[in-house]
Amino acid sequence: MNRNLAVKLLLILTLSLTVSCQGVNTIAQKASGTLMGEASPEKPLAPGTPEAIKKMLDGAVEQTRVTKTYDPAYVVLAYPNGDVPAERGVCTDVIIRAMRKAGIDLQKEVHEDMAANFSLYPKKWGLPSADSNIDHRRVPNLQTYFTRKGKSLSVTANTDDYKPGDFVTWDLDGKGLTHIGIVSNIWSEKNKRYYIIHNIGGGAEAEDRIFDWKITGHYRYF
Repeated sequence: MNRNLAVKLLLILTLSLTVSCQGVNTIAQKASGTLMGEASPEKPLAPGTPEAIKKMLDGAVEQTRVTKTYDPAYVVLAYPNGDVPAERGVCTDVIIRAMRKAGIDLQKEVHEDMAANFSLYPKKWGLPSADSNIDHRRVPNLQTYFTRKGKSLSVTANTDDYKPGDFVTWDLDGKGLTHIGIVSNIWSEKNKRYYIIHNIGGGAEAEDRIFDWKITGHYRYF
């Protein structure tokens, strides 16, 4: 590994541990079987699928064409509906942007719930109070919020349990390195399961990676 690449990876890891979700290129490179060439076109959704899920999935797929950079830097955001530039972001931004297409602003929803129930949220960042610039961009906070709102489902090893529009969280390294993605309606014909849309270091991508890491959470909002 050359010196410039090593420095870049160290910088990404350092920032991710203190700012937002924690996907890094070194983790991304360890998994196999993620080629888009294995995927079929988007699979038709089941009859009766809520319109909100369709909008959310469209928003997630759109990000794969726009968001090309992983950037965990802390940024002061407008409130509500604040965002970093669309061409950059982290794993949580994939979820936030997709949800906004369905009319839900997680920045506002998470901030309001954290401000009113701060003691119930993780304390790993040492903050004294809620911060609308970053709280919604941290995986453990999203996990807590979804669980508090009754959106949590069982974690299983059954592919059929994970439906388009579901959110999945992972422990990437067995030591609490957190990550989140959304189950798409892009189908892997090879493995008979849906691709995940996520940003783990190279921008928003659709990849067949749902069982590449230990799943720590499964959520269905709509």
